[in-house]
Amino acid sequence: MIVYNVTVKITPEIETEWIKWQKEEHIPEVMASGFFTDYQFYRLLHDEEDGITYIVQYFAKTMSDYDSYAEQKAPELRKKSMDKWGNRFIAFRTVMKVVD
Repeated sequence: MIVYNVTVKITPEIETEWIKWQKEEHIPEVMASGFFTDYQFYRLLHDEEDGITYIVQYFAKTMSDYDSYAEQKAPELRKKSMDKWGNRFIAFRTVMKVVD
């Protein structure tokens, strides 16, 4: 199992609208790509002086599935995010393998 982890720090003033967008648009678009089997959406609990941190983890069966997503869908979805939210967020991404 491959985990595609997206950590996003947002400015507080967009929180409500951003969460709605994640749940109703962005996450459904990622899942509709067909490369992931499931996802989890988290809010990080810590000092939030610099913004509010959320994490979305998407689960893929194989590295090939993740690679296909990264090549075929990710650039378009990242552009949509930038077009909508501009500099009101920062994101970093990691890819992990589940250890059995």
